[in-house]
Amino acid sequence: GIVEAHEDTKVYSGPTPVNSGACVIQRSWLESAIGDVPISSKGEYYLTTLVELAARAGLPDERDPVLLVTAPEEVALGINDRVELANAEQGIRRRINERHMRAGVTLVDPDATYIDADVSIGADTRIDPGTMLLGKTTIGNQCRIGPNSVIEDSQIDDNVVVRSSWIESSVVGAGVDIGPFAHLRPGASIAPNVHIGNYVEIKNARIGSGTQIGHVSYIGDADLGERVNVGAGSITCNFDGVAKHHTTIGNDVFIGSDSMLVAPLTLGDGSRTGAGAVVTKNVPAGKTVVGIPARIIGSATKSADGGNK
Repeated sequence: GIVEAHEDTKVYSGPTPVNSGACVIQRSWLESAIGDVPISSKGEYYLTTLVELAARAGLPDERDPVLLVTAPEEVALGINDRVELANAEQGIRRRINERHMRAGVTLVDPDATYIDADVSIGADTRIDPGTMLLGKTTIGNQCRIGPNSVIEDSQIDDNVVVRSSWIESSVVGAGVDIGPFAHLRPGASIAPNVHIGNYVEIKNARIGSGTQIGHVSYIGDADLGERVNVGAGSITCNFDGVAKHHTTIGNDVFIGSDSMLVAPLTLGDGSRTGAGAVVTKNVPAGKTVVGIPARIIGSATKSADGGNK
Protein backbone atom coordinates (compact mmCIF):
# COMPACT_ATOMS: atom_id res chain seq x y z
CA GLY A 1 0.00 0.00 0.00
CA ILE A 2 0.85 3.71 0.16
CA VAL A 3 1.24 5.50 3.49
CA GLU A 4 0.48 9.20 3.76
CA ALA A 5 3.60 11.14 4.83
CA HIS A 6 1.99 12.62 7.95
CA GLU A 7 0.93 9.12 9.12
CA ASP A 8 4.25 7.38 8.37
CA THR A 9 6.26 6.67 11.54
CA LYS A 10 8.70 4.19 10.00
CA VAL A 11 12.43 4.99 9.81
CA TYR A 12 13.98 4.03 6.48
CA SER A 13 17.62 3.00 6.08
CA GLY A 14 17.83 3.17 2.29
CA PRO A 15 16.11 4.48 -0.82
CA THR A 16 12.34 4.37 -0.59
CA PRO A 17 9.77 4.71 -3.41
CA VAL A 18 7.68 7.88 -3.16
CA ASN A 19 4.25 8.22 -4.76
CA SER A 20 4.14 11.12 -7.25
CA GLY A 21 0.34 11.22 -7.27
CA ALA A 22 0.04 10.06 -10.90
CA CYS A 23 -1.76 6.75 -11.39
CA VAL A 24 -3.71 4.72 -13.96
CA ILE A 25 -6.56 2.56 -12.69
CA GLN A 26 -8.66 0.01 -14.55
CA ARG A 27 -12.07 1.59 -14.73
CA SER A 28 -14.20 -1.54 -14.29
CA TRP A 29 -12.39 -2.46 -11.06
CA LEU A 30 -12.39 1.14 -9.82
CA GLU A 31 -16.16 1.43 -10.14
CA SER A 32 -16.63 -1.65 -7.97
CA ALA A 33 -13.93 -0.81 -5.39
CA ILE A 34 -14.29 2.93 -4.86
CA GLY A 35 -17.04 2.43 -2.29
CA ASP A 36 -14.69 0.36 -0.14
CA VAL A 37 -12.28 3.23 0.50
CA PRO A 38 -12.52 3.97 4.26
CA ILE A 39 -12.55 7.43 5.78
CA SER A 40 -9.24 8.45 7.37
CA SER A 41 -8.55 9.83 10.83
CA LYS A 42 -8.50 13.28 9.24
CA GLY A 43 -11.99 12.79 7.83
CA GLU A 44 -10.72 12.41 4.28
CA TYR A 45 -10.87 9.67 1.65
CA TYR A 46 -7.38 8.82 0.37
CA LEU A 47 -7.26 7.81 -3.27
CA THR A 48 -3.99 6.04 -2.49
CA THR A 49 -5.93 3.48 -0.41
CA LEU A 50 -6.97 1.90 -3.72
CA VAL A 51 -3.42 0.53 -4.10
CA GLU A 52 -3.78 -1.57 -0.95
CA LEU A 53 -7.30 -2.68 -1.95
CA ALA A 54 -6.03 -3.80 -5.36
CA ALA A 55 -3.09 -5.69 -3.83
CA ARG A 56 -5.42 -7.53 -1.47
CA ALA A 57 -7.91 -8.39 -4.20
CA GLY A 58 -5.27 -9.81 -6.51
CA LEU A 59 -5.90 -11.17 -10.00
CA PRO A 60 -7.17 -14.66 -10.92
CA ASP A 61 -4.23 -15.32 -13.25
CA GLU A 62 -1.65 -14.45 -10.56
CA ARG A 63 -0.42 -11.37 -12.37
CA ASP A 64 0.68 -8.52 -10.13
CA PRO A 65 -2.39 -6.30 -9.60
CA VAL A 66 -0.21 -3.27 -8.86
CA LEU A 67 2.68 -2.13 -11.04
CA LEU A 68 5.21 0.49 -9.98
CA VAL A 69 6.58 2.74 -12.75
CA THR A 70 9.65 4.82 -11.96
CA ALA A 71 10.18 8.32 -13.37
CA PRO A 72 12.89 11.01 -13.27
CA GLU A 73 12.56 13.36 -10.34
CA GLU A 74 11.66 16.38 -12.48
CA VAL A 75 8.74 14.44 -13.96
CA ALA A 76 7.44 13.08 -10.67
CA LEU A 77 7.61 16.28 -8.62
CA GLY A 78 4.29 17.79 -7.63
CA ILE A 79 3.31 21.46 -8.01
CA ASN A 80 1.98 23.14 -4.90
CA ASP A 81 2.97 26.81 -5.34
CA ARG A 82 4.24 29.30 -7.93
CA VAL A 83 7.88 28.47 -7.23
CA GLU A 84 7.36 24.78 -7.97
CA LEU A 85 5.30 25.71 -11.05
CA ALA A 86 8.17 27.83 -12.40
CA ASN A 87 10.64 25.01 -11.76
CA ALA A 88 8.43 22.53 -13.60
CA GLU A 89 8.02 24.87 -16.57
CA GLN A 90 11.78 25.40 -16.69
CA GLY A 91 12.32 21.66 -16.95
CA ILE A 92 9.81 21.36 -19.79
CA ARG A 93 11.40 24.29 -21.68
CA ARG A 94 14.81 22.68 -21.30
CA ARG A 95 13.62 19.44 -22.89
CA ILE A 96 11.92 21.31 -25.76
CA ASN A 97 15.06 23.38 -26.44
CA GLU A 98 17.30 20.31 -26.37
CA ARG A 99 15.04 18.59 -28.93
CA HIS A 100 15.38 21.52 -31.35
CA MET A 101 19.14 21.85 -30.89
CA ARG A 102 19.69 18.14 -31.58
CA ALA A 103 17.63 18.58 -34.76
CA GLY A 104 20.03 21.25 -36.07
CA VAL A 105 18.64 24.51 -34.65
CA THR A 106 21.08 26.97 -33.04
CA LEU A 107 19.87 28.48 -29.76
CA VAL A 108 22.48 31.08 -28.77
CA ASP A 109 21.27 31.11 -25.15
CA PRO A 110 18.81 28.27 -24.43
CA ASP A 111 18.02 29.63 -20.95
CA ALA A 112 16.81 32.90 -22.52
CA THR A 113 14.76 31.28 -25.29
CA TYR A 114 11.11 30.26 -24.83
CA ILE A 115 9.62 27.76 -27.30
CA ASP A 116 6.17 26.20 -26.98
CA ALA A 117 5.71 22.45 -27.45
CA ASP A 118 3.89 22.69 -30.82
CA VAL A 119 6.47 24.95 -32.51
CA SER A 120 8.32 23.58 -35.55
CA ILE A 121 11.77 24.96 -36.53
CA GLY A 122 13.79 24.07 -39.64
CA ALA A 123 17.44 23.10 -39.73
CA ASP A 124 20.24 25.69 -39.56
CA THR A 125 17.93 28.35 -38.16
CA ARG A 126 19.43 30.57 -35.45
CA ILE A 127 17.36 31.80 -32.50
CA ASP A 128 18.93 34.71 -30.61
CA PRO A 129 18.34 35.42 -26.88
CA GLY A 130 15.10 36.90 -25.59
CA THR A 131 12.99 35.28 -28.30
CA MET A 132 9.59 33.64 -27.68
CA LEU A 133 8.08 31.23 -30.23
CA LEU A 134 4.50 30.56 -29.19
CA GLY A 135 1.44 28.53 -30.18
CA LYS A 136 1.53 26.60 -33.45
CA THR A 137 4.31 28.66 -35.02
CA THR A 138 6.34 27.17 -37.88
CA ILE A 139 9.83 28.48 -38.68
CA GLY A 140 11.58 27.44 -41.91
CA ASN A 141 15.20 26.55 -42.64
CA GLN A 142 18.15 28.94 -42.37
CA CYS A 143 16.21 31.74 -40.67
CA ARG A 144 17.53 34.18 -38.08
CA ILE A 145 15.07 35.12 -35.37
CA GLY A 146 15.79 37.68 -32.66
CA PRO A 147 17.10 38.93 -30.44
CA ASN A 148 14.01 39.87 -28.43
CA SER A 149 11.39 38.77 -30.95
CA VAL A 150 7.95 37.25 -30.34
CA ILE A 151 6.31 35.04 -32.98
CA GLU A 152 2.90 33.59 -32.18
CA ASP A 153 0.71 31.25 -34.27
CA SER A 154 2.51 32.27 -37.45
CA GLN A 155 4.14 30.63 -40.47
CA ILE A 156 7.65 31.79 -41.35
CA ASP A 157 9.22 30.46 -44.56
CA ASP A 158 12.92 29.78 -45.30
CA ASN A 159 15.72 32.38 -45.08
CA VAL A 160 13.68 34.95 -43.15
CA VAL A 161 15.28 37.48 -40.79
CA VAL A 162 13.23 38.85 -37.88
CA ARG A 163 15.00 41.39 -35.66
CA SER A 164 13.45 42.54 -32.36
CA SER A 165 9.89 42.40 -33.70
CA TRP A 166 6.45 40.98 -32.85
CA ILE A 167 4.55 38.74 -35.29
CA GLU A 168 1.13 37.24 -34.54
CA SER A 169 -1.20 35.09 -36.68
CA SER A 170 0.63 36.02 -39.89
CA VAL A 171 2.28 34.34 -42.88
CA VAL A 172 5.77 35.42 -44.00
CA GLY A 173 7.30 34.27 -47.29
CA ALA A 174 10.86 33.23 -48.05
CA GLY A 175 13.67 35.77 -47.99
CA VAL A 176 11.73 38.44 -46.07
CA ASP A 177 13.63 40.88 -43.85
CA ILE A 178 11.70 42.27 -40.85
CA GLY A 179 12.61 44.82 -38.20
CA PRO A 180 13.86 45.94 -35.90
CA PHE A 181 10.75 47.01 -33.97
CA ALA A 182 8.14 45.99 -36.54
CA HIS A 183 4.71 44.62 -35.64
CA LEU A 184 2.79 42.19 -37.84
CA ARG A 185 -0.73 41.89 -36.47
CA PRO A 186 -3.26 39.13 -37.29
CA GLY A 187 -4.01 38.68 -40.97
CA ALA A 188 -0.71 39.95 -42.36
CA SER A 189 0.43 37.97 -45.42
CA ILE A 190 3.91 38.83 -46.67
CA ALA A 191 5.09 37.53 -50.07
CA PRO A 192 8.73 36.52 -50.66
CA ASN A 193 11.61 39.03 -50.72
CA VAL A 194 9.79 41.87 -48.96
CA HIS A 195 11.57 44.35 -46.69
CA ILE A 196 9.69 45.57 -43.60
CA GLY A 197 11.77 48.05 -41.63
CA ASN A 198 11.73 49.62 -38.20
CA TYR A 199 8.49 50.83 -36.62
CA VAL A 200 6.30 49.43 -39.40
CA GLU A 201 2.90 48.04 -38.40
CA ILE A 202 0.91 45.76 -40.72
CA LYS A 203 -2.59 44.48 -40.00
CA ASN A 204 -4.90 42.35 -42.16
CA ALA A 205 -2.95 43.19 -45.30
CA ARG A 206 -1.32 41.36 -48.18
CA ILE A 207 2.10 42.63 -49.26
CA GLY A 208 3.33 41.63 -52.73
CA SER A 209 6.82 40.32 -53.51
CA GLY A 210 9.69 42.77 -53.80
CA THR A 211 7.83 45.51 -51.92
CA GLN A 212 9.71 47.75 -49.49
CA ILE A 213 8.19 49.41 -46.43
CA GLY A 214 11.26 50.93 -44.89
CA HIS A 215 10.24 52.78 -41.76
CA VAL A 216 7.53 54.32 -39.58
CA SER A 217 4.45 53.34 -41.60
CA TYR A 218 1.05 51.74 -40.98
CA ILE A 219 -0.53 49.40 -43.52
CA GLY A 220 -3.94 48.13 -42.44
CA ASP A 221 -6.80 46.46 -44.36
CA ALA A 222 -4.84 46.74 -47.60
CA ASP A 223 -3.64 44.83 -50.64
CA LEU A 224 -0.23 45.93 -51.97
CA GLY A 225 1.09 44.66 -55.27
CA GLU A 226 4.64 43.78 -56.26
CA ARG A 227 7.66 46.11 -56.12
CA VAL A 228 5.81 48.85 -54.23
CA ASN A 229 7.92 51.44 -52.38
CA VAL A 230 6.28 52.92 -49.28
CA GLY A 231 8.01 56.08 -48.06
CA ALA A 232 8.55 56.87 -44.39
CA GLY A 233 5.53 58.01 -42.38
CA SER A 234 2.92 56.75 -44.86
CA ILE A 235 -0.43 55.53 -43.56
CA THR A 236 -3.45 53.72 -44.94
CA CYS A 237 -6.25 55.62 -43.18
CA ASN A 238 -8.57 52.62 -42.92
CA PHE A 239 -10.98 53.71 -40.17
CA ASP A 240 -13.51 56.54 -40.56
CA GLY A 241 -14.76 56.36 -36.98
CA VAL A 242 -17.53 53.90 -37.81
CA ALA A 243 -16.21 51.25 -40.19
CA LYS A 244 -12.97 49.87 -41.63
CA HIS A 245 -12.25 50.40 -45.35
CA HIS A 246 -9.88 48.75 -47.80
CA THR A 247 -6.93 50.17 -49.77
CA THR A 248 -5.71 48.53 -52.98
CA ILE A 249 -2.30 49.44 -54.38
CA GLY A 250 -1.12 48.04 -57.71
CA ASN A 251 2.30 46.91 -58.89
CA ASP A 252 5.31 49.26 -59.12
CA VAL A 253 3.60 52.03 -57.15
CA PHE A 254 5.70 54.70 -55.42
CA ILE A 255 4.23 56.13 -52.18
CA GLY A 256 5.95 59.37 -51.19
CA SER A 257 6.92 60.03 -47.58
CA ASP A 258 4.11 61.08 -45.23
CA SER A 259 1.37 60.13 -47.70
CA MET A 260 -2.09 59.66 -46.17
CA LEU A 261 -4.13 57.15 -48.19
CA VAL A 262 -7.76 57.65 -47.14
CA ALA A 263 -9.69 54.42 -47.75
CA PRO A 264 -11.63 53.17 -49.59
CA LEU A 265 -9.01 53.82 -52.23
CA THR A 266 -7.29 52.28 -55.27
CA LEU A 267 -3.90 53.27 -56.68
CA GLY A 268 -3.30 51.89 -60.17
CA ASP A 269 -0.14 50.18 -61.41
CA GLY A 270 2.86 52.48 -61.71
CA SER A 271 1.19 55.46 -59.99
CA ARG A 272 2.99 57.81 -57.57
CA THR A 273 2.15 60.10 -54.69
CA GLY A 274 4.20 63.15 -53.73
CA ALA A 275 5.52 63.74 -50.22
CA GLY A 276 2.77 64.71 -47.77
CA ALA A 277 -0.08 63.95 -50.17
CA VAL A 278 -3.53 63.30 -48.71
CA VAL A 279 -5.07 60.97 -51.26
CA THR A 280 -8.87 60.77 -51.07
CA LYS A 281 -9.72 59.66 -54.64
CA ASN A 282 -8.60 56.75 -56.78
CA VAL A 283 -5.37 57.31 -58.73
CA PRO A 284 -5.31 55.98 -62.32
CA ALA A 285 -2.45 53.76 -63.44
CA GLY A 286 0.73 55.65 -64.31
CA LYS A 287 -0.42 58.99 -62.81
CA THR A 288 1.23 61.19 -60.15
CA VAL A 289 -0.76 62.99 -57.45
CA VAL A 290 0.38 65.67 -55.00
CA GLY A 291 -1.10 68.06 -52.47
CA ILE A 292 -3.88 68.28 -49.87
CA PRO A 293 -6.21 66.93 -51.11
CA ALA A 294 -4.11 65.18 -53.73
CA ARG A 295 -4.63 66.08 -57.41
CA ILE A 296 -3.18 64.68 -60.61
CA ILE A 297 -0.26 66.66 -62.00
CA GLY A 298 0.74 64.32 -64.81
CA SER A 299 2.14 60.91 -65.60
CA ALA A 300 4.49 59.26 -63.16
CA THR A 301 8.21 59.66 -63.84
CA LYS A 302 11.30 58.46 -62.08
CA SER A 303 12.17 62.05 -61.12
CA ALA A 304 8.98 62.66 -59.07
CA ASP A 305 9.98 63.65 -55.55
CA GLY A 306 8.73 62.48 -52.20
CA GLY A 307 10.33 59.07 -51.92
CA ASN A 308 12.40 57.70 -49.07
CA LYS A 309 13.82 54.25 -49.50
